[in-house]
Amino acid sequence: MKETQIAAQLYTLRDYLQTPKDIAKTLAKVRKIGYRIVQLSGLGKIETKELKKILDGEGLVGNSTHTSLERLMNETDLVIEEHKILGAEYAVCPWIPDEYHNLAGYRRLARELSKTGKILAKHKITLCYHNHAFEFEKYDKKTGLEILYSESDPRYLKAELDTYWIAYGGGDPATWCLKYSGRFPIAHLKDLGIKDNKQLYLEVGEGNLDWKSIIAACKKAGVKLYAVEQDICQRDPLESLKISLNNLHGFGLK
Repeated sequence: MKETQIAAQLYTLRDYLQTPKDIAKTLAKVRKIGYRIVQLSGLGKIETKELKKILDGEGLVGNSTHTSLERLMNETDLVIEEHKILGAEYAVCPWIPDEYHNLAGYRRLARELSKTGKILAKHKITLCYHNHAFEFEKYDKKTGLEILYSESDPRYLKAELDTYWIAYGGGDPATWCLKYSGRFPIAHLKDLGIKDNKQLYLEVGEGNLDWKSIIAACKKAGVKLYAVEQDICQRDPLESLKISLNNLHGFGLK
């Protein structure tokens, strides 16, 4: 994938992706609302070849996945095989257990992901890490995320920064995007808003994040894929994905 693209992160639609029949039905709707690319996550049990057939049939490209840390480390060969079948060029670690939420843990994670990323790179698969808010807790005056990226091999571990979780963790999304310029191929886009004095997930452009500065920073950092996601939607998830896509078009991303 050479040009910038917008993807629907399928975790948003997880409740509608639990059987092969539902997956086929839902992916057809994703294509109809305007997406051509999906990031694979939140799917129920389905054979990889069957999933690839469904994607091809709808004219969709599954060019990246969210793959658990356990599978990345313990089922590396199978993960590689699945990505080759799908034609997916990115494997993203989406979450880490509590045991890693400390200084020694982030250092260990940096070593482990660098090792796995090197293996994946031999097969032209890029390993990324997706942050939440807990990585912004500091240890010896450095956030967990900074420890992870400073102590891992930049050739074998890239960033998938999440705009909502950066802001939730007290950071400025645009600043963090620029911080990892050149090491940041995928951006996770969702907005943050307030209702009844509580933070909530919103569609891109419907909350309080500064999208002009975020998109400018992403472009400068070399982002190739903008993945739209909402962990919890305030309306029908497909409608949320459509709103985000339309707003991104309005912000100049085509």
